[in-house]
Amino acid sequence: MGQDHRARLKQLLESGEIRLHPLTFPQRELWEASPVPVADISNNVCAMIHVRGLLTQQGSEAALQKVIDRQEVFRLSFLPGKEQPMQITRKTSKITLHFRQLPASQNHPEAIEELAKEIFQQPFDLVQGPLYRAEVFRRSEDDHVLVLAIHHSIADGWTLGVFVQDLFAAYLQDVKGILTGLPAVPLSYTAWGAAERAFWQPAELEKRGAYWKSNLADAPRLWSPPSDPTTISSVLQRCASPIPAALGRAVRELARRHGATLFSTLLTVFQITLSKWTGADDIVVGTPVANRNKQAVRETMGYCSGIVPLRGLIDRTRSFSRSLQMMHTATVESFAHAMPFVEIVRATGDAPAPGRNPVFEVRFALQNHPIPDMSVPGFSLKLRIHSSGTARFDLACEVTEDGDALEVEWLFRQNLFSLRDIQEIGRMYVSVLADVCRSPENLISTFMTVSQ
Repeated sequence: MGQDHRARLKQLLESGEIRLHPLTFPQRELWEASPVPVADISNNVCAMIHVRGLLTQQGSEAALQKVIDRQEVFRLSFLPGKEQPMQITRKTSKITLHFRQLPASQNHPEAIEELAKEIFQQPFDLVQGPLYRAEVFRRSEDDHVLVLAIHHSIADGWTLGVFVQDLFAAYLQDVKGILTGLPAVPLSYTAWGAAERAFWQPAELEKRGAYWKSNLADAPRLWSPPSDPTTISSVLQRCASPIPAALGRAVRELARRHGATLFSTLLTVFQITLSKWTGADDIVVGTPVANRNKQAVRETMGYCSGIVPLRGLIDRTRSFSRSLQMMHTATVESFAHAMPFVEIVRATGDAPAPGRNPVFEVRFALQNHPIPDMSVPGFSLKLRIHSSGTARFDLACEVTEDGDALEVEWLFRQNLFSLRDIQEIGRMYVSVLADVCRSPENLISTFMTVSQ
């Protein structure tokens, strides 16, 4: 940092315009435990928000400014350091919002997706900020699409739901002529980070680290990364496998009868499917957790979520019912020992490498964070998450509840798997789900050999 920049930084600190804070544990994960460079565009969390109702540029800017004033992550960037960066939070910040009137040639879903992709794939300047980008596509007087890209260092999936709620409340204030801002959040993101650091003292980290060192000892990797890391794409491809409502109800009933959760049931079947697909019988997957158990942080935008590794041993001589009970118990125990993933990596000594995520290659998630659809007569916001964030893993299975039905979205590296591969595992997963619901007392070997 040059002398002029140091002087300017000192001046801003003394005036109270900016403050410096250590990285939170999730932020440290991006810098210390990820094979993807923190500035890579795969770290852009992306969303499209469908807005129905009269929308003015002035009203939109006023509403977004209120959200920025309430949520400090919109005023956050990073100061490089010798060991690790520091968070810079600004006291105030002006909005970054653009409006675009769509011509008839671009006013259709496919063209809008392409325009949004251009916004999503622009990198952020982590030092200068801002670490978000927003643009409104005006389709008609009362039909708009708000495209939001926000860096993963300041956002997770839960954050997007909070953003929609805050933006909706702020816009209604503007419509009603209320000039006061939104109420302050019960807990700011940097205050949450400080509370986390206060809890995770060395003794607690050592105790839980010992659990993970034992739990993950000698865990094999499912496959080897390409010998040339430069060939690995940081952008994941997508493929969907719908699970019909009748099967969704059957899976939930299966979980209920066995005293398990829907998550544990879907996970057990996924691990069986992955074993059948790869031939491996010792499988570790990573699953995201919201990490927002305290009410005070539920209104806070920021990267709070964590990762819990889940290890499953597939015994083909065991019944599915018994396997489900054992996996449910193991899952509960793993969640009880959850700790910051960056510290799990440190405890196990499994450092990241280019193209290789530490501990696991495959992510499994049951997406249950709130995705609100906000509406009043004449005005509504509908959020659809376009990207789940970082592409540190090679393959992901993300399940979302849609009434009784379930939607399975597969994310995969195209240079490792073909679309046909993913369609095959998708069909296999749905088939095994149906089979275990019909015959849960059958041995796992039965589900491994049944024809697809």
